[in-house]
Parts: sequence; C-alpha cells; structure tokens
Amino acid sequence: MVKPSCHRSAIITFHLQRISAREIHQRLGVHRSVIYRTIKRYRELGTEDDRSGRGRHATVVTTADLRRVRERIRRQPSQSARKMSREMGINESSLRRIIRKLGLKAYKKNKCQKLTDAQKEKRKERSRELLRRFGNGRHLRILFTDEKLFTVEQVVNKQNDRVYAVSNPHATVGRSSHPDSVMVFAGITADGKTPLWFVPEGTKVNSQNYLELLKDKLLPWANSHFGSRFWTFQQDGAPAHRSTTVQQWCKENFPDVIAFNEWPACSPDLNPMDYSVWEVLEAEACSKPHRSVDSLKRALEKVWDKLSERYLRATVDAFPERLKACVEANGGIFEIH
Repeated sequence: MVKPSCHRSAIITFHLQRISAREIHQRLGVHRSVIYRTIKRYRELGTEDDRSGRGRHATVVTTADLRRVRERIRRQPSQSARKMSREMGINESSLRRIIRKLGLKAYKKNKCQKLTDAQKEKRKERSRELLRRFGNGRHLRILFTDEKLFTVEQVVNKQNDRVYAVSNPHATVGRSSHPDSVMVFAGITADGKTPLWFVPEGTKVNSQNYLELLKDKLLPWANSHFGSRFWTFQQDGAPAHRSTTVQQWCKENFPDVIAFNEWPACSPDLNPMDYSVWEVLEAEACSKPHRSVDSLKRALEKVWDKLSERYLRATVDAFPERLKACVEANGGIFEIH
C-alpha cells in the first residue's frame, strides 16, 4: 500500500486554488507523480481522506438528471457537491460527473485587491527594474521577509468555499470572528531560512519594535548564514518598514537593500513568503483548529522545520518568472500556468 503524502492537505489546497501541478511541485518540492496521484484521488472521492473500500460502478446519467442539477446550481451555486448530492438523492460521484458534463467548474472564492491604473504602471516599472537588477542568478542572494497573522481557527475549507460556474466569478468572502492569534515574522533565501519569530501577544508592530527585531534577531542570523557573501534584504512597504529610521538603519547595516520605493506596492504575488511559504504553513499547520496559541506555534514550527532547501530554492527561483509575468500583464493581476 502506498503511504499517503504528508503534503496531501497542501496539495489539495493549492489544486483548489487552480495552481498548476508544475507550480505545486516548485512550491513543495514534491514529486509530480505524487501530486497527480493526490489530485486524481481527490477528484474521484471528493475528499482528502483515504479510500474506505472499492468504488461503485458509475450510474447512467439521464437528460432529466442534467436538467435537475443545472437548475439546482443556478439557484444555489455555492452549495457543496456533498450536500447537494445528499439533498437531491444523487450519488456524489455521479453528481460530479454531471457537473463536468454541464461544463461547470468549482472556483474558490477569492479576495482580490483592485489595482488602479497608477498602481499597475508602478508595479510594471518596478518589476522590470528588479528583473534587470537581479538577473543572472542574483535573485538567489535575496533574503525575502514578511509578517503574517495566524489564528487558532481551522483554515476555511476550500472544498466548500467555492461556487460552481462556467467561468471564474471572482466572488469575495469575508470573516467577522476575532479568534486568538499570533503575528509571525520570518524570512527565506534560496539556501536557508530564519527561525520563526513570534511577536509578543498584545504588541502592535511599529517602527521601534520592528527595528529591534532587525537588530537583535535578523542581522545576527544573516551574518551567520551569509558570512562574507554579498546579499540583499527585502521587505514590503508596511508602515513600520518604510519609516525613515528603519530605512536608514537597513542601508547602513545590510550589504544591499530593496528600498520601499523600489519594491512593487500591493504585490504579495511577488514575494515568495506570500505566494508560497505562508500558504504552505497555513495549509498544513492550520488544517485543524488549535485549542491555544501555544499549540498553534508548535504546529507552525513543525511545518517550518520541514521546509527543505530544495523547496526554498524552487520557491525563490519562481521570483524572476513572476516579475516577468507582472510586466507582461502590464502590472495587473497575473496567473502562473
């Protein structure tokens, strides 16, 4: 019996986000055969769980079935296939075949930042400049950093947080609860990763405590990791990052810095921490709810420790490709196929 992949949850999460097997391979460092097998099994069963027995023979799909399902989806496009199957009295696998026959796909509801024409132009210009600056493998010496807030809640079930349609409706979804949480700061480069640094509970990140973190934690780690090698520090344009004090200190203490007016604004799709690392941590560490912040921290550290150098290299290597995609999209939202 083939042992299930420990990355199963992350593979399914990325698959439901319409991320290609090629990019899943780059993000997780998992062999493509494992990715294809996991996705195939998910499509057949509609779940991440292991098979409980032999599958049933496919039932005949009638014209009446097609009409019933089409009308049901027209009225309730966000209902899960499992619930629809139960309420309509149709086998779930048959229902999924009907949905495919209708030419419908399940699209995850996405939050998507609306970009102005000025923001698009600036993204395009800065992406083009970063491509020139970090060509010929120089991107491999960038230390990408970011913060993210994690909560003790289970991540939204991507299987149920979808809508059936012929094309992506770009629906949005929000959450109003205020669960216990922890802010995490970390960074990766092509051949290493910092520790996860947790911001103390109740502390609001500002330029002062952010600078202390850079001085007391990030700089010692970077000096130890890079040694005499030249490297570049990257951060986004968050208010605490772009203060004059922080910007000046970074220029004086790091070999090279991507200044806040050089990094494309509104661009989580260009930072490896955002377009891959945080998603992997959330998909695996938050697949189940946690009873406490301490439990959440332990889960995050466990997943963080498992991130291989192969994965880090592949994730950072996607950076130039994404810059090119941003330029080709004229600074707009893009997809990597």
